[in-house]
Amino acid sequence: MTTVDASPATGAALPFPPGFRWGTATAAYQIEGAAALDGRTPSIWDTFSSTPGKVLGGDTGDTAADHYYRMAEDVGLMKRLGVSDYRFSVAWPRVQPTGRGPALSRGLDFYRRLVDALLEAGIRPVATLYHWDLPQELEDRGGWPRRETAERFAEYAGLVAGALGDRVGSWTTLNEPWCSAFLGYASGVHAPGRTEPEAALRAAHHLNLAHGLGVRALRAALPPSAEVSLTLNLHVVRPLTDSAADADAARRIDAVGNRIFLDPVFRGRLPEDLIRDTAALTDWSFVRDGDLAAACEPIDWLGLNYYAPTVVAAAGSQAPAAEPSPSPWPGAGGLVRFPPPPGPRTAMDWPVDAGGLYELLTRLRDELPGVPLLVTENGAAYEDHPGPGGEVRDPERIAYLREHLAAVHRAIRDGADVRGYFLWSLLDNFEWAYGYSKRFGIVHVDFATQLRTPKDSARWYAEVIARGGLAP
Repeated sequence: MTTVDASPATGAALPFPPGFRWGTATAAYQIEGAAALDGRTPSIWDTFSSTPGKVLGGDTGDTAADHYYRMAEDVGLMKRLGVSDYRFSVAWPRVQPTGRGPALSRGLDFYRRLVDALLEAGIRPVATLYHWDLPQELEDRGGWPRRETAERFAEYAGLVAGALGDRVGSWTTLNEPWCSAFLGYASGVHAPGRTEPEAALRAAHHLNLAHGLGVRALRAALPPSAEVSLTLNLHVVRPLTDSAADADAARRIDAVGNRIFLDPVFRGRLPEDLIRDTAALTDWSFVRDGDLAAACEPIDWLGLNYYAPTVVAAAGSQAPAAEPSPSPWPGAGGLVRFPPPPGPRTAMDWPVDAGGLYELLTRLRDELPGVPLLVTENGAAYEDHPGPGGEVRDPERIAYLREHLAAVHRAIRDGADVRGYFLWSLLDNFEWAYGYSKRFGIVHVDFATQLRTPKDSARWYAEVIARGGLAP
């Protein structure tokens, strides 16, 4: 297994380029709450989290971090951090409750207030249109495996851009479509909780199509100066050994984890090996003429979410662990195993490996020349809680962030066009199927009282931003 050392030289200061975008990020269902207020209807995550046994502890996002009511306080926290950018998502069922028809003004008003508060604080708003909260009514009609959902997304994109485009200059169509397709429709560990591999492949295609149609809708509604982007959670896939069998396992995962999105969006084609790998599941006849050209609309930058690498081995090798069934990897189930890599781990049981971020950024430097990159999510969950004096010490998170920012710096030095870094996350929040048991925030949230307490990592990140890089 090959790894990359992304650490800086001991004692070195690491300044980032002028104009580098220092940000933080959240997602609507994870922080907003107010799940039934002002006309908002259920999303697939409302339905999923209220289904017994789906979310740890029976937690839901009904209240979450109460951001809907505490938005001004949270913008104030960001202002004190000194961030230049804030990446948030718009809740589709808050704006268009049934997933079709006119926008709901009451829903848009919340985002108008948020954007105005950000601009007043000197923070650039970066709006993500879809972070997994599909209106339940669209799922009842078939969800992402159905072509209509892509068409409805384009309509929704145009509505939001028409309402906010005069003050939001940076837009993202989709966040992590791999999770939407394969955790939602193949393994079922995310909403809507379906375990249908062929439907997951359909969903992946229609998410690509939704992205392209959404880009067109955004371009039509926004001024020419607006930025339009996509955010992917690309997998850094490492074979366990140098064997041909493990190399083929890595190829399979790269196809259904990465190239299923990269090739349509940037090359207007599907990977031929992906089609071969999934031939027993589908003939891909749901891909219509013109779809791949539509998915390949030019974008202004690509967002990358990175947390940890993925180690793979052929099922017949001596790998010590396997992906649980049902698998989120159509075309690879039963053929690929996922041994745990060595080294320190976060509270999510994810390995800490900043070298993977360097590998990802330099891979895209080589494969997508001319496409600017932003790290749109990076962070770690740890078991941090207030001490006797109310302070929240989180040295492990600070070490994680420093290592990963050093990896970004090294990638920039080596020619990767990385324009910004968005720390995940501003607040402790509803962590999807883990409920409130995992804390990614640099601001601690007491979910009983909604008290916000900046952790040591928040103060550390503020110093990094003020300095424009890492101190010696």
